Amino acid sequence: MQGPRSHAPLPPERKPPGTSDAPDSTRTTDTPDVSGTPSMPGTSGKAKKPDKTDTAGRDPFFDNAKYLAIVLVACAHSWEPFRNDSRAATALYMFVYTFHMPAFIVISGYFSRGFDLSPRRLHRLVTGILVPYVLFEFAYAFFRRWADDDPTYPVNLVDPYFLNWFLVALFVWRLTTPIWRTLRWPVPIAVGIALLSAVTPDVDSNLDLQRVLQFLPFFVLGLVLNPEHFALLRRRAVRLAALPVGATALVFAYWAAPRLNYQWFYRRDSGQDLGVQAWAGGAMSVGLFACSMLLTACFLAWVPRRRMWFTALGAGTLYGYLLHGFLVKGSVWWGWYDTDWPHADWPHTPLGMVAVTLVAGVVITLLCTEPVRRVFRFAVEPRMDWLFRPDPVAQARRRVQGDVQGDGDRDSGQSRSSPVA
Repeated sequence: MQGPRSHAPLPPERKPPGTSDAPDSTRTTDTPDVSGTPSMPGTSGKAKKPDKTDTAGRDPFFDNAKYLAIVLVACAHSWEPFRNDSRAATALYMFVYTFHMPAFIVISGYFSRGFDLSPRRLHRLVTGILVPYVLFEFAYAFFRRWADDDPTYPVNLVDPYFLNWFLVALFVWRLTTPIWRTLRWPVPIAVGIALLSAVTPDVDSNLDLQRVLQFLPFFVLGLVLNPEHFALLRRRAVRLAALPVGATALVFAYWAAPRLNYQWFYRRDSGQDLGVQAWAGGAMSVGLFACSMLLTACFLAWVPRRRMWFTALGAGTLYGYLLHGFLVKGSVWWGWYDTDWPHADWPHTPLGMVAVTLVAGVVITLLCTEPVRRVFRFAVEPRMDWLFRPDPVAQARRRVQGDVQGDGDRDSGQSRSSPVA
């Protein structure tokens, strides 16, 4: 009788130094939404507190940060109709726009450190980013045809609509991750690329390339960060310093509201397109990057480290991000902010703005919940295994592991399915 087969196990997969064993978060996002978030180690030599990581191995800090950032995104969108009527609303809008997407992008970059061009990673890149982009481009186009009474509005996959630019950007950034991981000075190079983009009016508008390039430094910064960098934000001195810095930035935003074009914060135009000379556009690009990083650090310094009632919602932020855009656009097209009918001017009062902000926070919270995720998972996190060839390396590794386990069972005279085992 033939004896047990002997197989040499395949060598373990090598990962670049500093990368995480966690999934690459292409189903998240992140960017926004990061699945399988690893725990964040504390300072060296110190034991972790048991409430810092939940039973699924996720660090509550990052889920909390994603949820709070997506709430700020929704609130800022709800303030857009107030910009022309309220200096305070414009100041809040500019203040939040300085850091809410940069914070999102830094976290997305941090959880992209392990991305490579392996079949498994590319599979998730396509199904977690590219496919949702295509589906939501069609969905937004047909929604506008219906809600805005514009039956000829076209579907243009090279011109991202509204929120979808982030999916295009994340797709491009992730594909270039192996390049950034090999460079000696990735962040200065990324800042240089963003600076050149900010002074080049001829950058193609397709795929929102200006935004892809001008937001690039935040993603690259996330790639080079380590857990120790986030641990620095836990220091009491940093958290206390964040309060006056944030307050000063808010006062400055109120001063700048009638003087500064808020479109600078979109990063979708060059300086020349916004009516200034190239040198001023470059200076504004560098200065805005510095302000964004400073306020992002202040924001992250005050994100709770422990598990909160909203921590679980951090896993569904991509759903909230993509879905809330329908309500943002619909509220404008349906005239919810209009003042040309009786008693309709209440949203434009201070109390009305507070009410609108609370409604935006409640709506985005509901869109991140598990029931909504179950309904829309087919569009945001489709599996689509039928579209891809099987990964031969993964199959071989599973086959070897199965054979080794089977040989061990035979050697012990027991079957793997034996109730005695």
